[in-house]
Amino acid sequence: MALFVILRSLAALLSLLAQCWAFDLGQSTRCVAIPHQMSVCQDVGYSEMRLPNFLGHSSLEGEVVPRSEDWRPLLQTGCHPQAKAFLCSLIAPVCLDTFIQPCRSLCVAVRTSCAPVLACQGHAWPEALDCDRFPAHDDMCLNSLPKPMRSYLLKDLPQPACQDCPAVNEFPSLKVLLDSFCLSDFVIRAKLSRRRLLSGEPEFEVEDRVEFILQGPLLPYDTNSLLQQWLLINLRCAQTLVRPGRAQLYLIAGTVQSKGTVALKHIFPWHKKDVNIAVATRKWKHHKC
Repeated sequence: MALFVILRSLAALLSLLAQCWAFDLGQSTRCVAIPHQMSVCQDVGYSEMRLPNFLGHSSLEGEVVPRSEDWRPLLQTGCHPQAKAFLCSLIAPVCLDTFIQPCRSLCVAVRTSCAPVLACQGHAWPEALDCDRFPAHDDMCLNSLPKPMRSYLLKDLPQPACQDCPAVNEFPSLKVLLDSFCLSDFVIRAKLSRRRLLSGEPEFEVEDRVEFILQGPLLPYDTNSLLQQWLLINLRCAQTLVRPGRAQLYLIAGTVQSKGTVALKHIFPWHKKDVNIAVATRKWKHHKC
């Protein structure tokens, strides 16, 4: 039900965007402070925005703030390092002597990375954000900002991606477990939880540190974040996998594709009574595939 609420909200947003790109650069505008409750556009490098914004919203409480929250699930996926700057330049445009729109090149960069995430959740890139609508000359618009150092560091690391939901196997046999280990690039032990926010949106969390049964190409300092991002991108899978309530231990086996993307292949809920998982993790060190 919660997933339906999220997708319905996002669908309504995309429908609204398709109708509201009628902003007139010659119309009268005013400068207002970016409200604190508009958290998605905090820390963007400026504190005042123009109203109406580039999406035609003129009411802070009635339109701008609630509509900005609709973008939170996409921004949380980290689909592109400049996605926040791009979206906030439309939702909360900086208040200067002239209108500053995002450049076409910035739009294209964000669309290339984030459109597949929207598609994973069943939505196309909105027509209102058609990159051809934005200026092509980089000196007259918001250009791509320098990439954060972290994005350079992560360039060659395994990355999460949209995928078909992995198989979930309750109480597997010892043979099934060891065979799946042999066919995997990595096997991890992780505790996942899900809590409901006031908005009804489920929030998925990787609790504690991930433990490696088979490390493969994964890095200890990055794996928690990688799994968290996978849950956010593959929202439908996460909704089915992670039950509300107490945190659950899982054994997760997967591969790294040729393009460097991570694919989860097998998920085994680790119940206290499941002796086979405990035995498999001990035997794996000396097991020959």
